[in-house]
Order: sequence, then C-alpha cells, then structure tokens
Amino acid sequence: MTSTFTFPDPVNETSARIVAAGVVAQAIAFLVVREGWILIPLVYGFLARVLTGPTLSPLGQFATRFATPRLERLRPLPSRRVPGPPKRFAQAIGLGFTAGASIAWLAGYPGVALTLVFALTVAATLEAVFALCLGCIAYSAIWNCEDCDDIGERLRAAIAHAQRASA
Repeated sequence: MTSTFTFPDPVNETSARIVAAGVVAQAIAFLVVREGWILIPLVYGFLARVLTGPTLSPLGQFATRFATPRLERLRPLPSRRVPGPPKRFAQAIGLGFTAGASIAWLAGYPGVALTLVFALTVAATLEAVFALCLGCIAYSAIWNCEDCDDIGERLRAAIAHAQRASA
C-alpha cells in the first residue's frame, strides 16, 4: 500500500514530457469538441498522478512503461532526471485547473471551463515541447528548491530558442 501512494523522485523528464503531450492532446480535444465528459479522464489523470505518480495513471503507465523505454533506445543520450516534488506540485496545479474547469462546466459556465483548459494547454505544451514546467518554476520560487537550480537556465534557454525561431 505504501509503495502505491508514492511519487517518484527523481522523475524521468522524458516520461514527464510524454505525459504533458498526452494532456495537451486531451485538452485540445475538449477545446475543439466542447464535451464535458472529456474532462473526466483529465481530472482522473491528474488526481492519480498527484496521489501515486504514474502508478494509477493510464497516461503515466503508457509514458513510463511503453513510450519512454522505446524513445530511450533510439536516443544515444539518457533522459535527464529531475526532482520529483516540483513535478508533483505541477500535477496538483493541473488537478486544480481541471477540477475547476469541471465544476465550471457543470455549473453552466463554459467560458470559465474553456479558459482554464486553455491555460492548462499552454502550460502542458511548454512542458511537452520545451521541457519548461511552469509548476516547477512556481515550486522553486515558493520553496527555494535547491534541486531546481537549473530551472532559471532552462527558462533562459527556452526564451532564447523562441527568439531565434521568431527571427
């Protein structure tokens, strides 16, 4: 029982980015289709990942057991390991956004639900594409995480990459 309700530390960054890509796909599906039932797997996924890491999350299981091992066989460099607590915090923020969107949708405020899911999509896209975790940045700012020292460097690198792409 104890091992079920643990969160990995450190976290494989490749797995985290694959999970983020899955969140992006689900969130975009909701934004396009605008069907409230699509929020159910989003909320469940975040809740499962907050409580158990990838253990009870279908998306987490797909990322850790299937996708990441295959990608790592194709890539010569091993995946980075990043601190677990900031990733868990980020999952909790995602849970707050999706739970809030679900409540807003059920209460008849679809604009609020769409706004929350759009913001979630932006954050998850940053994680999936640039390995830039907004929840991790917030965690580092709030708790002065010593293990998160590379977040500032990664933020500067992502900004520089975006500037080069737009030039």
